[in-house]
Amino acid sequence: MELLGTTTIFLLVCISCLLLFATWRSISQKEKQPPGPIALPIVGSIFQLNLWNLPESLKKLSKKYGPVFTIYLGPQKVVVLYGYDAVKEALIDQADNFSGRGTLPLLRKLFQGTGIVTSNGETWKQLRRFALTTLRDFGMGKKTIEERIQEEANFLVERIRNTHERPFNPGIFLVHAVSNIICSIIFGDRFDYEDKKFITLIELLDENNWLQNSIQTQLYNFFPIVMDYLPGPHKKMIENTEKIDQFTLEIIAEHQKTLDPTCPRDFIDAFLNKMEQEKRNGHSEFTVETLSRTTLDLFFAGTGTTSVTLRHGLLILQKYPEIVEKIQKEIDCVIGRDRSPCMADRSQMPYTDAVVHEIQRFIDFVPLNVPHTVIKDVKFRDYFISKVCSTVPEKGHNLLKTMIKEFPNPEKFDPGHFLNANGTFKKSDYFMPFSAGKRVCAGEGLARMELFIFLTAILQNFTLKPVVDHKNIDISPLVSTLVNMPRPYEVSFLPR
Repeated sequence: MELLGTTTIFLLVCISCLLLFATWRSISQKEKQPPGPIALPIVGSIFQLNLWNLPESLKKLSKKYGPVFTIYLGPQKVVVLYGYDAVKEALIDQADNFSGRGTLPLLRKLFQGTGIVTSNGETWKQLRRFALTTLRDFGMGKKTIEERIQEEANFLVERIRNTHERPFNPGIFLVHAVSNIICSIIFGDRFDYEDKKFITLIELLDENNWLQNSIQTQLYNFFPIVMDYLPGPHKKMIENTEKIDQFTLEIIAEHQKTLDPTCPRDFIDAFLNKMEQEKRNGHSEFTVETLSRTTLDLFFAGTGTTSVTLRHGLLILQKYPEIVEKIQKEIDCVIGRDRSPCMADRSQMPYTDAVVHEIQRFIDFVPLNVPHTVIKDVKFRDYFISKVCSTVPEKGHNLLKTMIKEFPNPEKFDPGHFLNANGTFKKSDYFMPFSAGKRVCAGEGLARMELFIFLTAILQNFTLKPVVDHKNIDISPLVSTLVNMPRPYEVSFLPR
């Protein structure tokens, strides 16, 4: 009996030890943090990062720490997902878990955490659902919006023709044309190119695109409290955004005065109707503040992304006149010179379609994506990611450069990346310029229409003549944390 009792006690001790070990290992595995460079108090990982080229810094860190690693922007913990597999696993395979919007201090300062882009939870769900439905009601993805783009493309072509072959920077022309499409949806009408308020609005937006490249703007994400008290380009960027917001509020006020609930003219009218329907709901997400910020989100997204992509595209095409010749040959064969391009043409123009895709791949407009966050504590691969962390899905240009198998010449601009051997268009799962998952860009369909129709209309009517030898044109983007801008240039448009 004594031997049996000793054996029983021994077995109980062994089982207890095994249970304790299993529990410890479970906790240990659950709380295993992604590796990363040593972070210093207050400044975080600043000395391991190149603020002028953060994507390149993350590429180097990924080689040392793997596809999932941690950095600190000041005190803010950020988990970086580097590589297609990690990004796909997070944004697509675990779409719900990673559907939250992480935040950078600068984005929080500019957009106040409201609207579609930076909000979370029920606010984000309701605003996004309403925006998608209303944008479709006002033509998004339909023939009516395609006709608006064609009309605006004709205005753009005539405006370019009036430059009479003089070299100029086409940036403002492109911004005006693209902006008028989203303005017609959210404000109810396009603006005349000479409208002073419209010109001022576009100038503020364009200035912000360049201000975000400054070192002070990058430092804001590390030391927001300190930078709030220091002068610099970051303060000008915040001031410009406030002016654009005020412009939006003035248009909202005008709409409130002239609103006919039975006949909404645009997105703002539809939102005002929704506000009226929910006026007895004390917790409604539909307020003037969220209307202003949502309108601002749509305006920024609908203007900046496509216009800057077109600006990049015209610079790149100057360097490769042989590519322009192939596009124009395809245009002449499928469309001719007498009618406007339409989306039905795209399926018959694989080379032009491939060029548009390659422009987006090569420039990688938003190199780090907009930060995400997990909506709850999750285990991702072997690591524990807390919902208080931001996650940066690195799906950008540097990532694409590493995909030798998918893109044989990843460092080079090559439309062949999106063409099969027989010349037909080739899709790529690695191509995600509009992000992926629950936070995929709401205006993806509109942007695709605009890029194809505007670029095709320009090359249908003009040949590009650079002001320098095309071999000396630098097409590499000006890299930054938020967006990649094209280098300044001028070009002459020669009528065909």
